Amino acid sequence: MKWHEPVAGFNYDTATVVISSHFQREKLAACGLDTQTFQGAADPSFFIGEAIHAGVNSGISAEGNVNMLQTLTQHRPAMLDEPLTVRGQITAVTEVPRGRTIDTEVVFESATGERVITANRRSLKPDPDKTGARGAGDRPAPVVTDLAQLRVVAEHTLTPEIVKAYSREGNSIHYDLEAARAAGFRAPLIGGGMGVHYLLAHLWQAHCPVELDLDIYFRRPIFWDESFVVAVAPGTDAICIAKDGKVATEARIKTLA
Repeated sequence: MKWHEPVAGFNYDTATVVISSHFQREKLAACGLDTQTFQGAADPSFFIGEAIHAGVNSGISAEGNVNMLQTLTQHRPAMLDEPLTVRGQITAVTEVPRGRTIDTEVVFESATGERVITANRRSLKPDPDKTGARGAGDRPAPVVTDLAQLRVVAEHTLTPEIVKAYSREGNSIHYDLEAARAAGFRAPLIGGGMGVHYLLAHLWQAHCPVELDLDIYFRRPIFWDESFVVAVAPGTDAICIAKDGKVATEARIKTLA
């Protein structure tokens, strides 16, 4: 693979993506989630990873990158085994104290051109020469403002075997101890999309939405040997993953219908 430097305006190669029934069963089972939760539809969380791999397949390396912000919109359910066309573009590359942030816009369309899923992302590409530096741009305001009001809806414990069974090639900080340590982490951390599965499993069990629009913020890493809870903030539009009394991943629910 010939790798390209990420620059604003870089267009991904157009490709076809399919979330197969087998793939979804395998990956949700690895996460310890009910494989029947999505009732024949594809879990939208998978399109976070598919958007990243669309970049990798176009020559934009994901190695060492860390999710910061993800928007995930389901315009209508993507069905299992349904071929979708993926189109993407890098919209901004910004220098920050820890390296560079990269903004991407990625859409998944049906055979008729109907937009099915939109998965836009901001990630941090750390600079090895700036290990230990702090700061990755403006920090968005928290979605969860009162942890004492959270209502726990699920609890999970990770193991290295779980995380490795879920992870795919492309970013070894999610499955290789030495790679994670070289990037400045004590251990491999789960990919952002893996964490989102736990949030969406609850939303589907509670609501089974046709339309969904989330802003997802990755506040703290979740390592491959940690326990966490999924919690909602009653009376608000917030859902989160929390560990050790702090928010690790949180989402603002903009549409749930």
